[in-house]
Amino acid sequence: MGTGRKRAGNIFAGTVGNTLEWYDFAIYGYLAPIIAQQFFPTGSHAVGLISTFGIFAAGFLMRPIGSLLLGHIADRAGRRTALLLSVTLMAIPTTLIAFLPTYHMVGVAAPISLTILRLLQGLSVGGEYTGSSVYLYEIAPKRWRTFTVSWALVGAVFGVLLGSGVAALVTSIVPSEDLHVWGWRVPFACGVVLGLVGFVIRSNNKSSEADLPPTAREPVAVPVREVITHHRTALLRTAACNILNGVGFYITFVYLTTYLVDYSKLTESRTLIINTGVMVAFMLLVPLLGYLADIIGRRILLLIGSGGIVLFGYPLFWLIHHPDPRMVILGQLGLATVLACYFAPLLAAMIAQFPASIRVTGYSIGYNIPLAIFGGTSPLVATYLIHYTNMPLAPAYYLIAAGLLAFVVVLFTPNLDENEQT
Repeated sequence: MGTGRKRAGNIFAGTVGNTLEWYDFAIYGYLAPIIAQQFFPTGSHAVGLISTFGIFAAGFLMRPIGSLLLGHIADRAGRRTALLLSVTLMAIPTTLIAFLPTYHMVGVAAPISLTILRLLQGLSVGGEYTGSSVYLYEIAPKRWRTFTVSWALVGAVFGVLLGSGVAALVTSIVPSEDLHVWGWRVPFACGVVLGLVGFVIRSNNKSSEADLPPTAREPVAVPVREVITHHRTALLRTAACNILNGVGFYITFVYLTTYLVDYSKLTESRTLIINTGVMVAFMLLVPLLGYLADIIGRRILLLIGSGGIVLFGYPLFWLIHHPDPRMVILGQLGLATVLACYFAPLLAAMIAQFPASIRVTGYSIGYNIPLAIFGGTSPLVATYLIHYTNMPLAPAYYLIAAGLLAFVVVLFTPNLDENEQT
């Protein structure tokens, strides 16, 4: 029983930082139309929105740098040190955004300040999600690694869910004029609470199999050089598979909150409520599918998820592009279910490609580069595609392309159902 409680505590310590990380990125995406008016007041709504999502993407461009920095620290000095640093670097900029002056107050200094804070957040994000995922992989019983690691995604989804719920609550109870003046700041101010909780929990979690002394881990001098020199194939596979991770997640759970307002003509509050409900279903599915993957194999679910996006991506998006909320719910819930089949086993399958001495560095680079290029830019690309093609369903094709690539890579990747790199 004591071992079970300890393992549960370790899992909680691993996931709490993800909750803060994705809470922040979620509320920024959900409140993008309001932030655009406060920091990019142009005559064109589309231009202002593109500028706002551009800064959203800029934060992701710092992730590869963060993955190199925090991955190096994790592989050389230990997982716990890196995880404490990442949660601190995330909490401070999140809180400061709540107090930023707007464009009407200080002019161009406002968007510049916002950009700087987003870049700092991107730096910490580069090591948080992957570092905590590896941490969970290494403390897990070998038989249940996929299930255990899937809780990292649960923590991330809970952060997005919390961001969606807080944004929905604020937009529902705060009058529109106040929402644009001070209401949008409240969700960011709440980030300091999550940051303090995460730091305290990780500070008190001082022992685990994942945080052995460097001498016991036999670290290499320069982990990134080892990855690029001797594990290039694993790195490329990981990067290719994570393109669907980024595109699928950010179109389905972040961009759609803007899409439903602008193209399906739903209210902001109804859109956020629908998104919150779908996120709950997705969060509940992930550990169940992770458990299933440990029984039937990771490859099967990865192929079902990526193949499902290819086959059903367009019709599901057609349902989403509908004024009837019931059709929207069916479409978004369908996308969430198919993606859950892919996401749940993906973490363990990709982490297993790298040996322990370079595991955080290798997985962090393979995850963060495609997330920076394709994930963080997904709302921007989707907005651009619709605006310049005049096709409201254009984002579906982008999603399908990512799914097709993932299907092919998974099909030809060996040893996905083995924990060969112990």
